[in-house]
Amino acid sequence: MPRTRPLDRPLLWAGLAALVCGAVLSVIGWYGISGERFAERQLPYIASCTVPGAALIVAGAVLLARGDREPAPTREDTGAEPVEVSTPPSAEGPLLQVPGGTLLHRPDCPLVTGKPDAAPPDDPSGLNLCPICEPPPPEPPAAEA
Repeated sequence: MPRTRPLDRPLLWAGLAALVCGAVLSVIGWYGISGERFAERQLPYIASCTVPGAALIVAGAVLLARGDREPAPTREDTGAEPVEVSTPPSAEGPLLQVPGGTLLHRPDCPLVTGKPDAAPPDDPSGLNLCPICEPPPPEPPAAEA
């Protein structure tokens, strides 16, 4: 990775400038407050120098911390292969039941997705419908002639 010159890092310079300005304002505020006996006369120094100085010191520290980081590599830089995304399960198909469960689920219900032991029930008549995926009621078994 090529080294960058300090002039190529604007966040670094902005952070240093903010730190220096914040330190100068804080010193001016402290000096102004130290010469005043009454709190009423100290408040203008706090409001105009000390608080903005402290804010600039914090902002400078954040900029310096952020400026040390290298830019994140882009997808082209990493050379990584594209990730294959599996297709989500379809809502089409028979209703499923988890072994020992009391609910019927659609095949795409998050409660049964990824569970290999979920299968169509033998007798869906005693099972309730899942309140999450809200499957249609099971069709009654056809009468055999």
